[in-house]
Formats: sequence, C-alpha cells, structure tokens
Amino acid sequence: MKKIHRLGAGLLLALTLPGAALAADYTMQPASVLGFTGSFQGASFDGSFKQWHAAISYDPAQLARSKFDVDVTMASVAVSDKDQQGALPGKDFFDVAQYPTAHFVTTGFRQAGGKVIADGKLTLRGITRPVSLAVDFKPQGKNAILDVNGTLKRLDFGVGGGDYADTSVIGADVKVHAHLVLAAK
Repeated sequence: MKKIHRLGAGLLLALTLPGAALAADYTMQPASVLGFTGSFQGASFDGSFKQWHAAISYDPAQLARSKFDVDVTMASVAVSDKDQQGALPGKDFFDVAQYPTAHFVTTGFRQAGGKVIADGKLTLRGITRPVSLAVDFKPQGKNAILDVNGTLKRLDFGVGGGDYADTSVIGADVKVHAHLVLAAK
C-alpha cells in the first residue's frame, strides 16, 4: 500500500511540475498605452495607437516559455498635428488601405547587462524585420505592469519612403514604447 501511495504522490508531483514551469498568461487592461516618438524638421512629436491587442505570456524566471504577440490597427494612429494626422494613414506612410495591421511576435528573450531584451519580428507595411525591445516587468500580486521600449528605422519598413525618405526632414529613428497594465488570466 505504501508503495502505491508513493507512486501516486510521485505521479502527482510529476504532473504538476511542468505546469509550474509555464509562463503566466495576462490580459491587457484598458489603461495600457502603445506610443511612439518621431521627429519632423528637427522637432519631436508623439503619437499613439488607440486600437491594439497584446497576448502576453511572461515569467522573468522562465524566459524560454514567455511570449508577446501584438496586433496594431494602423488606422487608429493619433497625433496632435492635423497635417501629420492626415498623412500618417496614407499611402506614403502607413498605407492603411493596403496594410491595415502591424504585427509583432517574439522569437525569444535574453539577458543583456542586467536587462531583459525581447527579440522578435515586426511586420509593418508587409515588410518583416527583426526588432529588439527592452523589457521592464513589475509584478503586482497576480497582476503586473510591463513597459517595453525600442527604436525602429522607419525606412526599413518603407514608412515615409519616396519623396519623404529625406531623414534630415523626417527623422530616420522612431522610438516605440508601450505601457501595459496586465491582469492575470
């Protein structure tokens, strides 16, 4: 009887350990923000996207099992300048008629100088390129705050090409940042 009891306890332990190694799944809360900072004629400007969704599975102790999967509705871009607001959804920039969404998915996470870096692939305007984002994860009980930051080269994705490719007028670098308020599933 003791042998069967030990076998049962061992089996139960073996079945629960793989589940313990899984990253936690989170749902994005409405207070989350996805934004960017660019420059036009030497002056910086900020923008954001009002419609986007992020599926987050993350555990800083189990980076190999963590994953970010983000979809952005490009027509939901919002900037304060009326001319920029009119131009960004157009063919010369985001071309939302042909490319209504952007998609980022992680390919892995790594430690770099005490920071966590999320490596992934961003598809924007039908072009997929590698992108790396710095991750700052702050657990709050079962919930969490997740901040990510990185820099993109807009021309790598064909944003503002052609007549708008002059990087002395529209800066080459675009800083992206997200502040996610997360609730555990």
